[in-house]
Amino acid sequence: MAAETVELAGRPLALESGTLAKQAHGAVCVRLGDTIVLATAVSAQPREGIDFFPLTVEFEAKMYAAGKIPGTRYVRREGRPAESSILAGRRIDRCLRPFFPKGYRNEVQIIVTPLSADPENPTDIPGIIAASAALSISPIPFNGPIAAVRMAKVADQFIVNPTFQQLDESELDLIVAGDKNGIIMLEATADQVPEEALLGAVEAARPALADIIAAQERLVAQVGKEKTAFSAPEIAAEIVEAVRPFGYELEAALVNPDKQAREAAVDEKLAEISAKLAEQFPESAAQVKEALERLLDGEFRRLVLEKGLRPDGRSPEQIRPITCEVSLLPRAHGSALFTRGQTQILSTVTLGGVGEEQLIDDLGIEESKRYMHHYNFPPYSVGEVRPLRGPSRRDVGHGSLAERALLAVLPEEEEFPYTIRVVSDVLESNGSSSMASVCGSSVALMDAGVPIRTAVAGISIGLVRGEDNYRLLTDIQGIEDRNGDMDFKIAGTQEGVTAIQMDIKCKGLSQEILQAAFSQARAARQQILEKMNACLAAPRADLAPHAPRIYTLEIDPEKIGAVIGTGGRVIRKMQSDYDVKIDVEDDGRIFVAATDAASAQAVLKEIEALTKEIEVGEVYTGKVVRTAPFGAFIELAPGKDGLLHISQIAQGRIERVEDVLNVGDTVEVKVSEIDPQGKVRLIRNDLPPMGPPASGSRPPRDREEGRGPRGRSSDNRRR
Repeated sequence: MAAETVELAGRPLALESGTLAKQAHGAVCVRLGDTIVLATAVSAQPREGIDFFPLTVEFEAKMYAAGKIPGTRYVRREGRPAESSILAGRRIDRCLRPFFPKGYRNEVQIIVTPLSADPENPTDIPGIIAASAALSISPIPFNGPIAAVRMAKVADQFIVNPTFQQLDESELDLIVAGDKNGIIMLEATADQVPEEALLGAVEAARPALADIIAAQERLVAQVGKEKTAFSAPEIAAEIVEAVRPFGYELEAALVNPDKQAREAAVDEKLAEISAKLAEQFPESAAQVKEALERLLDGEFRRLVLEKGLRPDGRSPEQIRPITCEVSLLPRAHGSALFTRGQTQILSTVTLGGVGEEQLIDDLGIEESKRYMHHYNFPPYSVGEVRPLRGPSRRDVGHGSLAERALLAVLPEEEEFPYTIRVVSDVLESNGSSSMASVCGSSVALMDAGVPIRTAVAGISIGLVRGEDNYRLLTDIQGIEDRNGDMDFKIAGTQEGVTAIQMDIKCKGLSQEILQAAFSQARAARQQILEKMNACLAAPRADLAPHAPRIYTLEIDPEKIGAVIGTGGRVIRKMQSDYDVKIDVEDDGRIFVAATDAASAQAVLKEIEALTKEIEVGEVYTGKVVRTAPFGAFIELAPGKDGLLHISQIAQGRIERVEDVLNVGDTVEVKVSEIDPQGKVRLIRNDLPPMGPPASGSRPPRDREEGRGPRGRSSDNRRR
């Protein structure tokens, strides 16, 4: 067994290898507090004919790690990964993928399994470190190690790898990953944090990253295996020279503002050149194809770096044309159509009661969330045909990013007691669809009347890096994402940043490039916010006609049982009778969601009656629920009856209760007495005052009155 330890903010982070999963090509456990994460790395030979790198990263959260039994009462085992696991796996993938040799085609699988999850330390950061260390000690070609830390800011102090409690107090949740050359990945949720503070957090993370990398290098020195030799297949020099003269033809095909026309022109030109070279190199079609792809990439880079132009003719800082519309869907609670160039997003808002929040069943400490953003990327948005199989990992990741971007501006539950769901459907895509979803969601929430504090916009900044220069690109499109070196998504308000996600394909970034990217993104964000505010500058004063109105009532928590009833009978009946949705909180808050105000008010009145203490002198309009020879039992509220004695039913003496009152009749009564046992005596309130009971009548002695003739109770029920 080999082990290394590094001190991070006064707490040990330990790496260990050689005890677990010894048949994996690389296996490392990382421990922080009582959180322990195992990562394994295994490689296989490449599949025949494969032309991409098949890397898979799985984050397998086992609920035993947190002492929980998963699933439902019918299936008590883990199923499809939770959203948090999908996001953690994507995060690890984005960190590691750039560090495999170009042209590597062997299948690589990384499985990260939290074995123990304490209530203080998240599992995702140890997972990134463990995955890097497992690859580093394995024979798999990997140009690492890399490291990651989480940064928080509490009371103007940066905290490395904060606990869950510290994160709750922080205005910033920032994950920073890097290698020896610089920063390779950023991901953040922030409360309108200025760019300068984010850069400060990144700078504060660098020493910790260096220490973690050094610890991995020491572990490699102890147990690292010799790396499998690999060199990317070389393209014959004569093929490289043969394709070089076609560079300007490819550049001409590249320059076109219309995505589909450009792609068609490039494909046509590539096919034409391939046909010309087929006779010259009949046995080297694959090498010709690879040489042409490299030439195309080189022409794209030359166009950007040397001419300062982009494939659609824009300058590096220029944003594509923007249009924004609202209230497109008559039955939706809020909707917006946001279009930027050839990327178009339809965002739709649905409002529900607090009881419709999403329950979370994972290793974290959160149990539910009331704001959800779902992102859908259908194949028609890029003119493709493929089966629909539910949300992909990419869909989950983009949806989470847009969701985090709006968290900072959402109203608190006390101000707006609704569950909020936003769905962003990508109707057309040419890059930056996740950031367009942020913009569409912001405007749609305002259209729905959700009192968000301010608008949020998102923009993607790209990078093309040369040997000794670079160019940042604002609002990147598909080809710039595919052929460029960075996709830096930044969302925020006029005041500051609310969410970021950055991936790169090159060596780590310097602080200079990060600062320039933040500055360029801020300028672009201000332009986009102006367009959005011109469409809708503030949340609507009223909710949409079809949106539920939620009414709030607070009761004594001891009275909750009366509202719910045995087995939920009372609350179900009220919901059915009035066509409303009722949610009851443990602290006594009751939320009634209804599209009809009269129904809501009627329910609130009934709940007040249910929970109100019966007092002498109170007047009720009650219903006769049972009659007896000595009187009628009147329901004052569900589960609360009072006795109206036969002598108080009418003016003058009556022989039978049924001569005046029958079950189902309503009568106005007043509480005249509540005895020490809690039994309620009533008098008629809709008749003139009556005298004492008539001669021969007796006041009631107990709930069932006295015995009748022949030993039977006076209401004819057998004892």
